[in-house]
Formats: sequence, structure tokens, C-alpha cells
Amino acid sequence: MSKVLIKNAKIVNENTIFESDILIEGEVISRIDFDITDADAEIINANGKYVLPGIIDDQVHFREPGLTHKGNIESESRAAVAGGITTFMEQPNTTPQTTTIEKLEEKFAMGKESSFANYSFLFGGTNDNLEELKKLDKNACSGVKLFLGSSTGNMLVDNEEVIEKIFSNTEMVISAHCEDEGTIKANLAKYKEEFGDDIPVKYHPIIRSTEACYLSSSKAINLAKKTGARLHVFHLSTGKETDLFRNDIPLEQKKITAEVCIHHLWFSDADYETKGTLIKWNPAVKTAEDRDQLWKALLDDRIDVIATDHAPHQLEEKSNVYTSAPSGGPLVQHALPAMLEKYHEGYISLEKIVEKMCHNPAKLFQIKQRGFVKEGYYADLVIADLNNKWQVSKNNIAYKCGWSPFEGTSFKSSITHTFVNGHLAYENGNFSKKKNAKRLTFNR
Repeated sequence: MSKVLIKNAKIVNENTIFESDILIEGEVISRIDFDITDADAEIINANGKYVLPGIIDDQVHFREPGLTHKGNIESESRAAVAGGITTFMEQPNTTPQTTTIEKLEEKFAMGKESSFANYSFLFGGTNDNLEELKKLDKNACSGVKLFLGSSTGNMLVDNEEVIEKIFSNTEMVISAHCEDEGTIKANLAKYKEEFGDDIPVKYHPIIRSTEACYLSSSKAINLAKKTGARLHVFHLSTGKETDLFRNDIPLEQKKITAEVCIHHLWFSDADYETKGTLIKWNPAVKTAEDRDQLWKALLDDRIDVIATDHAPHQLEEKSNVYTSAPSGGPLVQHALPAMLEKYHEGYISLEKIVEKMCHNPAKLFQIKQRGFVKEGYYADLVIADLNNKWQVSKNNIAYKCGWSPFEGTSFKSSITHTFVNGHLAYENGNFSKKKNAKRLTFNR
């Protein structure tokens, strides 16, 4: 059994920071203590650096199967470990879509073959697969995904009777993309009449408006309250929506939870002028006031999780006119450095970053033995140097698509080591060729 001893670490875990050593034996953390010695262990000196639990990203699009010119499980999970993300939950809008148990298991087989990071996949609900959903074991995957707004193929769920039946017929977490389709279509028609297809991207947050988001998310929340469903609202983008969520009870008691993504915490509509369609996401990046209100809700615990919604596209695709430029962008490699930058700027503590990116996703999805630095837990660990400035550029981007909305941005903090199940998957810009990822298991 291989052993690794991390010495002199500043461990960030469960709202504390403390100095200790960490002994990894095989796949798990076997001991956390002062002055550990083990003659058989490989020693890594973390003096002056911080050790965090591996980041758990509850929303990524890795594009496999069917869209692999944009990215695939291997390329994007590799980029993820470079950013300290050791676990991901991938979305069902691939080609074919993950809307049957057979297709779900095919994805798990792809993950086993290709992934550098631990993996699970969401099962996609549609207007016509309720019976298949009923057959899904509650411990089979991370949860159910519903697109209650624009999507591709038949992934848009717009039949309210079906939505209520889905809410009433699963114990699993239902993760929802909430934007009202009718509102968006009406807004888009107005701007197409004025500009044709080449709509200035600054109108994106007006087309995919605050009203579109609030109408859909409030409706989903009311339905969850009516049915008792376990609802998780993905990628909040408006300040108005934050008032729909509670912070007066612990996460474990919440039936309705929320997530915010890196881009909605970092960018605002002022950035469309320089970034253009590179920051075209659904839901849209909105105003600086919205961003401030999202930060407030994150810090006061109305928002429970920080994720990426990593969704790579080729640069050529993103360079199309507004109506043809796809929404989404790559983020897994730069999410943690971006949040650590906000720590340096005084927005958020290290303890809160770990709570929202590690502990809470593990609790919310009831993941076994991950998300914490604890004895007996899998050794998914990140070592971060908070004083090692670097700049994002083409030559250090790991995404298959080869670009990032953060290009040209300097970060004060770097990820030096990433462990996945005790295996050193990434070290100072170098990737292990060995894959040691596992399918997630759950305590449900």
C-alpha cells in the first residue's frame, strides 16, 4: 500500500484552519496529527501552504458523448484536477441525452475508462420519460436534472402536469435550470426585429431577463413546497431570486437549496463590452447590483453551493453572431483560483470557500466519505500556495477548447498538488498519466 505524508499543512476544514500533518495510506486519510513520522511514506512538505478538501463541482458539461469536438470526459476532468476539482457531476444534455437508465450506465462506463476525477452523472427528466425515472435507484447517481428553460432536443420540460409528477415521484435531488421560455422567446423576438441575428451581446441579460429567471424559479419552488420534493436550483443569476431561499435552518434540514456559479460572482454586464460572447451564459451574467446581492446571499447562507457550470465550446463557435453563438464557457481549471482571488480581495474567507465548494455539495447530495479532510475519508486533497502569482494564458490552459474567459487575468494563488483517492493526479503543472477516479457512492 502506497503512503504519502503531507507535513506542516495549514488544513482548512469545518470552519477552522489548523496546522497538522496528514498521512495518506492507499486511497484514504489514515491519520491527521502533529509530527507524524513514517519511514515508508513519500513526504511532501506543505510548509506555508494550505490543504483543502478536493472541490466537488455539482454542475459540469463535459460534452461526451456526441459533442467531443468541444471537450470530453478525459480532457475536461484533467483540466478539473489542475484546478483542484476532484469530483464532478455531469449534466445530461449530451448526444444522445442521458434520459434512460441504459444511457446513464453507458456514461458511467465512459467515466470509469476516461476520468481523472471522481464522477457521477445526472439523469435527465423530459416530458415523456417519467416511467423510466421511476425505475431509477435513488443511489444510482447524483440526482435528476430538469431544464425548466431553453435547452436542446427534447430536454426542455414545459408540461406543468409532467413537472408536478416528476416532483412527486422521486426521492432524489431535483436540480433545475430555471428560466421562463415564453418570456425569453418574446424578448428575443423583439430584439431580432430590431437587429436581425446580429444582436449586440449586451442585450443578452435583457433577453434572458430577471423576470424570466424569477418567474421560473419561484414557480419551481412553489411546486416543491406543494409536493415535498427535494429541489436544488442551479446557477442563480439575479438578486431578486435570492429572497426565495432560507438561511434560518441548517443545510441538512433544507428541502430547497440554491447554487451560484463562478461567472455570476465574477463578471457583470459591464464586461460584455470587452468579453463579448465569451461570457454569454444561460442564465445571463447580469448587473453589478445582482452580483453584489448574490455575494450577500452566498455569505449569509441563502445560497448553499458554488459551482462552475463548465460548458466548453470551440472559439470559432463562440465567435458567431449572437443568435448562433452558443452559451457557456470553460471554468473548472480556474474556479478555485478565482475564489481564492476573492479571498485576497476580502470578499470571502477560506473557511467559507471550503464550506460552499466542498462540504456543502457533499452534504447536499449525501456523498459518501468525501468533501472533508477527515480520517477514514478518501484522500481527495488540494494543496494551494496563496502567494504564487501567475497569469492565465494560452500556454497554460488545459481545456480541449483552448481558451478561457479568464485569459489575461492574474491570480495570486496557485494549485500545486491535487490528490484523487490518495493518488497524486497533478503537481505543479504536471499531470499523472494514471487515472485513479471512482464512481461516487451515496448515503441515502
